[in-house]
Amino acid sequence: MSAAQESFKYYWEDFTPGWTVTSAPVRISKEEIIAFAGEYDPQPFHLDEDAARDTLLGGLAASGWHSCALVMRLMCDAYLLEASSMGSPGIDEVRWLKPVRPGDNLRMRCTCLEARASASRPQMGITKMHWEWLSPDGEPVMTMTGTQLFARRPRPEASA
Repeated sequence: MSAAQESFKYYWEDFTPGWTVTSAPVRISKEEIIAFAGEYDPQPFHLDEDAARDTLLGGLAASGWHSCALVMRLMCDAYLLEASSMGSPGIDEVRWLKPVRPGDNLRMRCTCLEARASASRPQMGITKMHWEWLSPDGEPVMTMTGTQLFARRPRPEASA
């Protein structure tokens, strides 16, 4: 077993159905919303307060892709950087439920829905996760469901 393998806090075996972690909150600024939109999603309701007032969103709102990127960062900080992560084959579903506004203070909650050992790769486990981005009163503003792959906990080497 390598030193790197021994240093993980979380392995696949730790992600049992019902396992949950919640991140610290993050505050979204108007400047961040506009900067992200200017670079990646330059629609008027993400860039200009005046133009945004006359849209379905009714005011300046973060891009949904900005929300996804922020939740990814919160995942990393809450558990992923301490886990034996082997990546992800993708996200099954993303739902943007409410606009994310300047000044919003949001936190991420991750819940493991399913966990199974890989049939073809015995060193790997597969999890189905559900992430929510929550307002201070616990109301989801965005949800995602997807798969994450984790290395299984190394077995102690047999003594000779």
